[in-house]
Amino acid sequence: MNLNSLLKRQITKHLGGAIPDGFESFLNAVNNSYINFDEQIALLQRAMKFSSDELFEANERLREEARNLKEVNNNLEFILSSMNLDINNYSSESEKVSATEYIKLQSEEIIKINEQREKLLKNLELQNQELNDYAHAVSHDLKAPLRSINTLIEWFITDNKDKLSSDNLDSLNLILLNVEKMDLLIKGILDYSSIDKLQSENRVVDFNVLLDEIIRTTLLPVNYEIKRHNELPKIYGNYYRFKQLFENLINNSIKYNDKETGIIEIGYNINKDNLPEFYVKDNGIGIDKAYVDKIFNIFTKLDSSGNSSGIGLSIVKKIIQYYNGEIWVESVFGDGATFFFTLNINEPAQT
Repeated sequence: MNLNSLLKRQITKHLGGAIPDGFESFLNAVNNSYINFDEQIALLQRAMKFSSDELFEANERLREEARNLKEVNNNLEFILSSMNLDINNYSSESEKVSATEYIKLQSEEIIKINEQREKLLKNLELQNQELNDYAHAVSHDLKAPLRSINTLIEWFITDNKDKLSSDNLDSLNLILLNVEKMDLLIKGILDYSSIDKLQSENRVVDFNVLLDEIIRTTLLPVNYEIKRHNELPKIYGNYYRFKQLFENLINNSIKYNDKETGIIEIGYNINKDNLPEFYVKDNGIGIDKAYVDKIFNIFTKLDSSGNSSGIGLSIVKKIIQYYNGEIWVESVFGDGATFFFTLNINEPAQT
């Protein structure tokens, strides 16, 4: 039997490489589900890398167009300043006509560059939407083989509990644990690709009430404490998005904390741009300088162990970008991290 590499390692580790009698059909079904999952994940990652490369190339083209536009504007400003000196400085009518024609050409060039820029931005937006749609569809399809693996193993354990040794049970439970990790990864991809699709009604959200609900429903370890430094504002937007934003930041702080008493501090102030600037601070393990610029990238994990999908912070960043905000982190490795973010939301006028 040509086994999936992960399944093969688990069998070798826990069963000594030998497949017990009567397990062949069961392991074949599990193996087929593993292979299908691996193929779908590989396809999804290739598509996301391809789209990322396209987005990078498009951004480079936009920068080049911006440089061209700046050069054209500089030329036009020079001409206009020259014209302001005195039209009589031109020695002939032909020079006056030439200057007028040059200005006309520069104006046409500006219009042309702006049209190209708008077209590029529309194509970029379309590609990004297609990527989100694809990721959502593939991730949704991946749930079926995972359900099959989980159901098969649970049925097998139930039907053969008296025949299975403790090592056999450990192996099967390890597979269930990996299925749980895969399911977490898929949920993260679905959440990430659904941010722009969420159609729930926007309203004024009291962040104090929101945070109270998160604290009430989050399974905090007994040695953790969440402190709110001041009253949080009311912000117009989508309740679910805001909840997802804070939940992911709080869960990230819980996940990466090695202290006997974990402390998470949440607060906000109004920054110099008159925007609400929030912070979520913890006393955890902190972030190494080498990873500070990478942690918001999708599938990035600081620790390969544990049930981390590597998507939580990328979801946070995408939500904040959806609301025209920015996010950044300040950290000393070994001494906690503070995540700052702004939201720039124009509340509709009250009628």
